[in-house]
Amino acid sequence: MSTPLDADPILVDVQRGELIETVHRGRLVITAPDGSTLVALGAVDEPMYPRSSVKPLQAIAMLESGLDTADSELALAAASHRGEDFHLDGVRSILAGAGLGPGDLQNTPDLPLADDARAAWLRAGHGAESLTQNCSGKHASMLRTCVRAGWPINTYLDPDHPLQRHIRATIAEWCGSATHGTIDGCGAPLFAVPLTGLARAFGAIAAAPDGPARRIADAYRAHPAYPSGTGTAEEALHRAVPGLICKGGAEGCLAIGLADGTGIAIKSDDGSHRGQFAVAVEVLIRLGAATREVLASVPEDQVLGHGLPVGEVRADPATLDRVLASLTSAR
Repeated sequence: MSTPLDADPILVDVQRGELIETVHRGRLVITAPDGSTLVALGAVDEPMYPRSSVKPLQAIAMLESGLDTADSELALAAASHRGEDFHLDGVRSILAGAGLGPGDLQNTPDLPLADDARAAWLRAGHGAESLTQNCSGKHASMLRTCVRAGWPINTYLDPDHPLQRHIRATIAEWCGSATHGTIDGCGAPLFAVPLTGLARAFGAIAAAPDGPARRIADAYRAHPAYPSGTGTAEEALHRAVPGLICKGGAEGCLAIGLADGTGIAIKSDDGSHRGQFAVAVEVLIRLGAATREVLASVPEDQVLGHGLPVGEVRADPATLDRVLASLTSAR
């Protein structure tokens, strides 16, 4: 029985030596500032789970419901942080500002994602905790929002909680729909959206002139290590391209918004993130958003043999030709 994924193109080639060893198929969509579709490769209008890529929209809903934090903490509200000290201090601050502490968090306990942070945490005698799980900034912000709005905090993850109902409505408003409700890895409600809707949302957030969306975009731009971590590809993109915002999500999702309102969204079929930023870099170059020299700071995935480079992870050339052809036709 066929599925929409059967038509998805190869986005990424993994070359080792002289051979293509692996390919990753997926979907790619680029939307114009007016929301129209410039490039659509694969099943971009089918529902898919954006996972953590949807965090800026969750944060918009929190701001609309009374969240009151500094901009660095707002970036943490929409972060998949790596558990570095400044991340954990920020989460503690968000909670303390609402008279709460890490014990009030209900997200799934985990260790820090960053290697150095995880090693230091374990050396200090700690184990997996909700504080160090990468979504703790979002959960701390949900709790603070509930305190400000006068809503219950013990049930803040219930899909019928007032905050979660508003988050779902916000996602539907910005992405066009929010369906197939389930639970994300951190314990928060999760909804499916079309990849096209996610791209449009990120373009609109990046170009927002004011309001909660502008606050989220400015927080990302002013504090690029907060949404992900130090040395990540997301941080590098934020620093390299003025006005850009981006957010990755589990199972191979990546969304990007440009200051002019252009949106880009990528979803791999096999859930791999390998090569996604190589694709993003090539797309940004073809859009004229940045030069290859400027984007050279974005970390690349490596293909190693005995510790040395023996190949490359690259955007599939045929797919890039299709992107360029669609962009040329649209113009």
